[in-house]
Amino acid sequence: MERLFYPQSIAVIGASKTVGKVGYEVLKNIVNGGFEGPIIPVNQAGGELLGLKVYPEINDYPDAIDMAVIAVPAEQVPDSARSAVYKKVTAVVVVASGFKESGVKGKELEEELVQVCRRGNVRLLGPNCLGLINTENNLNASFSKRGPKPGSMAIFSQSGALCTSMMDLAESRELGVSKSISIGNKADITEVEVLEALTEDEQTKVIVGYLEDISDGDGFVKAAEAASTKKPVVILKAGTTAAGKRAASIHTGVVSGKDTAYGAAFKRAGICRADTFEALFDYSAALAMQPCPKGNRVFIITNAGGPGTIAADAVEKEGLEVAGISSNLKTTIQHILPAAAKVNNPIDVSADAEPDDYANLLTEALKDESVDAILFLLAPQYLKHPKDTARIIAATQDFSKPVLASFLGGDDMMPSRTEMAAGRLPFYDTPERAVAALRTMYNYGAWKNRPARHVVRFPVNRRRVERIITRRQRTGRLRLGEVKSKDILKAYGFYTLEGRLTVSPEQAVEIAKFIGFPVAMKIVSPNIVHKSDMGGVKLNVGSGQAVADAFELMMLRIKKHAPEAHIEGIYVEKMAESGMEVILGMTRDPQFGPMLMFGLGGIFVEMMKDVAFHLAPITEEEAVQMLKATRSYELLKGKRGIKEVDINAIAVCLQRISQLATDFPQINEIDINPLIVGELGNEPVVADARMTFATSVPLRPKTSW
Repeated sequence: MERLFYPQSIAVIGASKTVGKVGYEVLKNIVNGGFEGPIIPVNQAGGELLGLKVYPEINDYPDAIDMAVIAVPAEQVPDSARSAVYKKVTAVVVVASGFKESGVKGKELEEELVQVCRRGNVRLLGPNCLGLINTENNLNASFSKRGPKPGSMAIFSQSGALCTSMMDLAESRELGVSKSISIGNKADITEVEVLEALTEDEQTKVIVGYLEDISDGDGFVKAAEAASTKKPVVILKAGTTAAGKRAASIHTGVVSGKDTAYGAAFKRAGICRADTFEALFDYSAALAMQPCPKGNRVFIITNAGGPGTIAADAVEKEGLEVAGISSNLKTTIQHILPAAAKVNNPIDVSADAEPDDYANLLTEALKDESVDAILFLLAPQYLKHPKDTARIIAATQDFSKPVLASFLGGDDMMPSRTEMAAGRLPFYDTPERAVAALRTMYNYGAWKNRPARHVVRFPVNRRRVERIITRRQRTGRLRLGEVKSKDILKAYGFYTLEGRLTVSPEQAVEIAKFIGFPVAMKIVSPNIVHKSDMGGVKLNVGSGQAVADAFELMMLRIKKHAPEAHIEGIYVEKMAESGMEVILGMTRDPQFGPMLMFGLGGIFVEMMKDVAFHLAPITEEEAVQMLKATRSYELLKGKRGIKEVDINAIAVCLQRISQLATDFPQINEIDINPLIVGELGNEPVVADARMTFATSVPLRPKTSW
């Protein structure tokens, strides 16, 4: 990326004399931006442009050229790239559209362009991009309407338009930009190289990005995790709905992956994910201006009761805590506020508070150990000196704790927002947006301070699993039913109850008597996934006669409901003791590898979609966090007459699935439904399971990060 960010000389191939054309605007930006090296306009017409000599061909320029910006129509780009390669440039920026995003012909043009650059050992940014900006060396090699002021926020985006929008927003919040990179179609340089470069960039303190897809899931997670360890990375991932995916495909010629996988990948890498463009800058501004809170206790200062109540609700909804006021802080506040004021959090200073009152409250809150973050709320009700209040709050903060503000209102509050921006005090139109930013800051801080990742390796029987998978792949039987799936799970330390596959009523009775009543009976067929729906499950069968009757009845029902299904027999198994039913699973995402799933059984999964995801391999701490991420976690801890279950045992099961999935990239899916979990000390029981395999081993198994 050094070739792009710090060129010593730049050529613009397709420089135009027509104002408004891309070739003119790029050249004008390079010239007006103050780039200090040679600038070489290239156009067959020759002549002079913006005070510079125009060369008919790039090779007519006598000296070396580091970078070329190609601003010609798409069909002319490959030949222009060849001339740049012949000139031995080191980097090429292609701003033209009309490549893979436009169809088959455009895709062929893009492939030709990539081959030209690769053969010449030239790095390519784009095509279909805005260009790039590096304020450190006054480089504006883009057709952006205007360049940003220098600062510490780096921007990268697949959308050139959103690059300009983000720079405009940054300026409105007095946030300067270090670098802006429009990656467009990512034919060569992708988000991975950009993240790696910005991680090491000393001018960049916060990285802000917009993505429609990710080219290399494994590489992205590694690069993003390395970046997040050093500085906040805030990303808006678009194309999360069916309509959004179609639009992204048209826009940049990509096909987006599953949004759940992106969410799991972002969580692993410590990325602060924004769900909206508005949130992208809400979070970025807070992280650029303020430190992350050390805890989740929020102190709210307001001049009206309504906004304070809204903020308190938002704090609790976001999983933060309305700070309890310590006795020392309470005493101090009583000396600051009028005698009639109630000292509760939120602190209502009333409409006639002076700017010094806010400053004094902030000073005390910053010193008190019961407060982790401070939120100021001001409504324009007879408010005296809103601009002075904003200025004094900004001047009083010492950046030991995050301080955010929400000055509600319109035109009356505009001067105060200018003061807050100048004083590095993040401001928001509503309390909810401010609290959402605080929650993001808290989550990022917690991620940075997480324990070192240590993935436990359990003693297992790998050879047993290898034999089963090899045999299945050889015969092409890639769907595993309950019996063989349990064999694999047992080899990896899961507990299953004793059971046997039977093919006759007599054999079923014999096995039931051997293992002891009551028993469960389940149909075994590679063609039937939902056995219960077809009458293929019978529970709590308590006698030999009942077993024989159930066997015959189940066979009749299955033949009626699924006459074409191949029936291997009926599995007779010891009936499990009662407990809470949970679901564990794994699906292998094509970009990010094995993705684990956890949820409670029944309506919690089917209707409430209350599930959590995480990429494998997983640590013990991450497994527990998966459980806590579900809304139903409180039920696991025991609520409303429900006994507490062994939470750590579930976490261990998730780690064992993680190890199985990373050991065997041939496994596409694992579904344990249900896993019956009892009280502390009781081994979780695999009641049912199934798996699917790939036809062959993936070329690049995702084994560890």
